[in-house]
Amino acid sequence: MAKTKVEKKSQDQQLLVPEDDTASSTRRSLAGNRQRLASLDIFRGLTVALMILVDDVGGEWPVIAHAPWEGCNLADFVMPFFLFIVGVSIALSLKRISHKFEACKKVGFRTCKLLFWGLLLQGGFSHAPDGLSYGVDVTMMRFCGILQRIALSYLVIALVEIFTKDLHEENMSSGTGRFSIFKSYYWHWIVGASVLVIYLATIYGTYVPDWEFVVNDKNSVLYGKIQSVSCGVRGKLNPPCNAVGYVDRQVLGINHMYQRPAWKRSKACTNDSPYGGSLRQDAPSWCRAPFEPEGILSSISAILSTIIGVHFGHIILHLKGHSARLKHWISTGLVLLTLGLTLHFTHLMPLNKQLYSFSYICVTSGAAALVFSSLYSLVDILEWGLMFLPLKWIGMNAMLVYVMGAEGMLAAFFNGWYYRHPHSTLINWIREHVFIRVWHSRRVGVLMYVLIAEILFWGLVTGVFHRFKIYWKL
Repeated sequence: MAKTKVEKKSQDQQLLVPEDDTASSTRRSLAGNRQRLASLDIFRGLTVALMILVDDVGGEWPVIAHAPWEGCNLADFVMPFFLFIVGVSIALSLKRISHKFEACKKVGFRTCKLLFWGLLLQGGFSHAPDGLSYGVDVTMMRFCGILQRIALSYLVIALVEIFTKDLHEENMSSGTGRFSIFKSYYWHWIVGASVLVIYLATIYGTYVPDWEFVVNDKNSVLYGKIQSVSCGVRGKLNPPCNAVGYVDRQVLGINHMYQRPAWKRSKACTNDSPYGGSLRQDAPSWCRAPFEPEGILSSISAILSTIIGVHFGHIILHLKGHSARLKHWISTGLVLLTLGLTLHFTHLMPLNKQLYSFSYICVTSGAAALVFSSLYSLVDILEWGLMFLPLKWIGMNAMLVYVMGAEGMLAAFFNGWYYRHPHSTLINWIREHVFIRVWHSRRVGVLMYVLIAEILFWGLVTGVFHRFKIYWKL
């Protein structure tokens, strides 16, 4: 269970969206200055803030919401950024392992807690802030989600890090050259290559037969009716007939998948695309079907994002100079971006967050590398951290903001107190009268509301918590 701790002195390096423990990462040379890596905290805070922004503004600004299918919008960078941060933090938090069994126990216990919170927050028990109800029909419970995907990546890579730690140290002590760090951690790359082979073999080699589903949208005239989808193909990457969805339907069950996939905003499904709207009368049947964006096969592929993050953490541990780290990080990021964009624009493998394609991994990991390098330069080298303080505070108390802000728990509580009508709440009144009417534009008003009344608000709240050394940890 998660718990709130009051600490006199925090030397822990946060690991996931929630706060983690056991790392004393350095800020300058890792040679004795036992401080937090400020740029990583800020990167984590920035990613949580992006999650709030795209979730609450995406409906009004679809250019930043998840791409309906192929492509990559701002929202599509959030999940890979989290996994990249997980990887960096694994390298820092497990750099000293005194007892492998105890380390495995901590990793296993933390994984279970992540799965618990993932099922609670995204399994259906906790509803949107405007839905004044709770509870879940277990026959429709969603099994996958953000924290579940983080838990899988964390478990796999943390165990690899633990059981190959002695080998890494031996190889690093004897290795020389600019590529020695790749050779020293070759087990990570073997795991990464295995993940990629499994993903590609499954996505291109699996035969996807015709399938059926029952429409669960109560607002649809087809509610309760059976719809058929024609496939009978192999190696397709389109919405209805890809192997990612097929594996989830077979393993999870179609009722336990996400009921509002982004593809419903595609041109094939609605005339309002890229906005969400009512489905076209001639929309294909699959537009009404569920699809799991954090499903089994795509979560296996997502492990690669964490492996790349671990590599960046290893660079911090083994390269002592700022310039050496930045050269390695920036060059790696540019290579990843180039590879991913080449795969996309040559149509060999399009960018696709829903499928977590290899090109998508390369582009988003390359972007994470460049963002992290920029923050490292500004904060840990130039010491301009003061301008990022709200993001740093959010990053240091990320679990609190994720649960209460990004998942809307605090908003749901306040929305439970209304005047005569459930929509007459304090939050709705503030959004309408203080922001939308002032800006004379719903789109701009909602954007300013999220930036000020949500992101900046949580920055100040976590700043107060930081002042009193209060952190919500797993």
